[in-house]
Amino acid sequence: MADGKPRVLILGANSGIAEATARLYAAEGAALLLAGRNAGRLQSLADELSRLGARSSEIAVLDLAGADQAATLPDLAARLGGVDHILIAFAIMPEQSLAAADLHVAAEMMTTNYTSTALWALAAANLLEAQGHGSLVVLGSVAGDRGRRRNFIYASTKAGIETLVEGIAHRFAGKGPRAVVVKPGPTATAMTAGSPPERRLVPAETVAKIVRAAADRGGPVQYAPRRWWLIMLVVRALPWWLFRRTKF
Repeated sequence: MADGKPRVLILGANSGIAEATARLYAAEGAALLLAGRNAGRLQSLADELSRLGARSSEIAVLDLAGADQAATLPDLAARLGGVDHILIAFAIMPEQSLAAADLHVAAEMMTTNYTSTALWALAAANLLEAQGHGSLVVLGSVAGDRGRRRNFIYASTKAGIETLVEGIAHRFAGKGPRAVVVKPGPTATAMTAGSPPERRLVPAETVAKIVRAAADRGGPVQYAPRRWWLIMLVVRALPWWLFRRTKF
């Protein structure tokens, strides 16, 4: 870190939670590199972060799902002059019915949410372990805790990512870096736009505070908000014959 200010790489910077987290980093005076596909939105966010106090705020326009992770990550880190925190925040969630009916849709979701994310996480693990410090934070989801008829394909990708990141955290034990998967409950972002009014969505800013704190402290699996730990403990304990009757 330079003068105690982290150098932060955000992969999937235009997700709602990532944007809210970037604003927290900017207020600390961090140096940020925002990666994603939408150049206009990235630049708009970068300009906002500069106004909020970021030491520097740059963008990298690339297709994260199609990139060569091992080759690209060192170049991104070099643009920051080294990296302290890496946040992986990109995912897609098409309608379950579409993914179940069209395997091309399912494959795109699996490639984006699991395969690509996993390879970025492994590349980040290699980089952070080699330098002996830094944090990897990956956005998961409470959906990954149990397969539900409404979104089990999406949930399976998040379950896989949680297992991977928790394993990376154990790999890091005693070596300096840390790895955390943050598992939000339903959050008010573009992904959940169109949800019924009765569905209680947590503001992205609430989740962002937990994401930001996770880079500095806490265990390898964190729920956001934290009450979801207890909720999902109960959900996981339900026998299947009872769980299938719920609308959860």
